[in-house]
Amino acid sequence: MTLDKLNSILGDDAPNLLTYKCKFPKEQLHLPSPRFLDDHFALSNRNAQTLRSLAQLYNSGRLSGTGYVSILPIDQGIEHSAGASFAPNPQYFDPENIVRLAIEGGCNAVATTFGGLALMSRKYAHKIPFIVKINHNELLTYPNTFDQTMFGSVRDAWNLGAVAVGATIYFGSSESRRQIVEVSKAFEEAHNLGMATILWCYLRNDAFKGGKDYHLAADLTGQANHLGVTIQADIIKQKLPEMNGGYKALNMGSSSYGKLDERMYTELSTTNPIDMCRYQVLNCYSGRIGLINSGGASSGAGDLKEAVRTAVINKRAGGMGLISGRKAFQRPFGDGVALLNAIQDVYLSDQVTVA
Repeated sequence: MTLDKLNSILGDDAPNLLTYKCKFPKEQLHLPSPRFLDDHFALSNRNAQTLRSLAQLYNSGRLSGTGYVSILPIDQGIEHSAGASFAPNPQYFDPENIVRLAIEGGCNAVATTFGGLALMSRKYAHKIPFIVKINHNELLTYPNTFDQTMFGSVRDAWNLGAVAVGATIYFGSSESRRQIVEVSKAFEEAHNLGMATILWCYLRNDAFKGGKDYHLAADLTGQANHLGVTIQADIIKQKLPEMNGGYKALNMGSSSYGKLDERMYTELSTTNPIDMCRYQVLNCYSGRIGLINSGGASSGAGDLKEAVRTAVINKRAGGMGLISGRKAFQRPFGDGVALLNAIQDVYLSDQVTVA
């Protein structure tokens, strides 16, 4: 990924994204590196088997040995309905093509469902690290509810040969406290069995949609990240922030919500996208727990620019990588591979530095 190619893909966004210097200094963060596992987990409470699983995750695919990760997640058949997810490319109703895309796309791992990986485990578990997504929002309940249900056991994920389990908590929802308890227990068991843990730290609350959609606010998503690392997630997955000031918006009028300090918006962050993502990293124990941002929905022709832009923001903020699904699998197989490779090229490029 040369500078000329980056400029060509990013267009008018290139100067700001590639040269910006963050408000909060990178020297106070723990950044991804080839020694990340030794520096931040070797002396932790993670047992030897969990360290080995993390090593498999870090040392697979095109980003092997860099400290960065590129993960293909395809649990959308449950989260967004199979028809809506796979109609653009029906070959992905077949879970083998999901695993093939991750392998040929040079990913560190593939994250998908119990059923899909159960059918593929004996053929592929030794060829690419498996991440089993253990809970989902089933989205047939009417009206939809903001909840996550366990679809299987951690022991079953271990039997599939998985190196990690992934789970979602809808922070801010009325069900979140139960989900925190369920997931923290599952993560404890996963670590005892020697698997790594990845937490999807998503926000869900109708009150967060007041004029703007504050589900994507840096301050609120940052706090969700901090709750996630507290229950011992080894990697945090979060959506890229698109605004700031969620706490302020929710504290207008007679309402009282959470706690804030004005320095969250002046000294620790700004409205620049790299600063907002850095605030997410800061809430992951200053980067000791890696932050991966989601790639977002597919928008068609603009997917390459959006994917590369997200990767640049994440890397320059001090993040660990991208977990990108729909942009890759809702297009022809070869184009999906090329898009995943373009994301990885950002992390391999010396031209993209930490801001």
